[in-house]
Amino acid sequence: MKPTRLLTTFLASFLVWGAAQAQTLKVGASAGVHADTMEAAAREARKQGLDVKVIEFTDWTTPNTALQAGDLDINYFQHQAFLDNAIKERGYKFAVAGIGVLPNIGLFSYRIKKFEELKDGARVAVASDPVNQGRGLALLEKAGLIKLKDGVGVRGTVNDIVSNPKKLKFAEVEGPQLVRAIDDVDLAQGIPAHFVSAGKPQVATAGLLYTGVSDVYFAIRFVTRQDNVNDPRVRKFVKIFQESKAVRDEVHKLFGGEAKLYSLPWLHQ
Repeated sequence: MKPTRLLTTFLASFLVWGAAQAQTLKVGASAGVHADTMEAAAREARKQGLDVKVIEFTDWTTPNTALQAGDLDINYFQHQAFLDNAIKERGYKFAVAGIGVLPNIGLFSYRIKKFEELKDGARVAVASDPVNQGRGLALLEKAGLIKLKDGVGVRGTVNDIVSNPKKLKFAEVEGPQLVRAIDDVDLAQGIPAHFVSAGKPQVATAGLLYTGVSDVYFAIRFVTRQDNVNDPRVRKFVKIFQESKAVRDEVHKLFGGEAKLYSLPWLHQ
């Protein structure tokens, strides 16, 4: 083969390879239910000609830094409250491309069967990040165990507790680790999906109290940079996720086959 033809063939191959790489949609998700859900959506997307690569993360910081750096096209791990806080603290230029599953949170215990059994001075684990901590404290208030300052709602922190009749002692734990904290405390805030992922679906369904489906502010978002929110690949992937029966079936399975542990809020908009 002549050098010029060889060069031409090489360049053509390189361009084809580069185009294929450019068409791969990179989606970041937290390990467990969220990543598994994205894998289900990715399988359906590939059937429709959209190549998707799912990248798992084990923390709640890296998915946003990777998105900002351009290493991801979408991330799927955070609700609106968490996103708002991240944008405020880091100045991210992010946008929401769509809404995903709403995982309920609950209050769990291996030591008691009802709140009345909780002893004075009992240890209670709540999320350490301000957004999820507020959600857990609001649920504790709903259970009648504490009272928060008027008006703080789900934005409250342990410093906003104005009444604690049982003198509960609070342990602030990183969100992903709450599933383990239940072993060491009397009561723990938790995300049912994390117990399912940890092979403990029986715990996920045995919560003493859960949040409800109206809690849409805490549904997981498909987050992109502002400059790619209208990327046709992004729009197509979100549409596949929301409309695919196979994805919905997988979501139900991943939540232990219990509809009370999650909702699909886009169906009610």
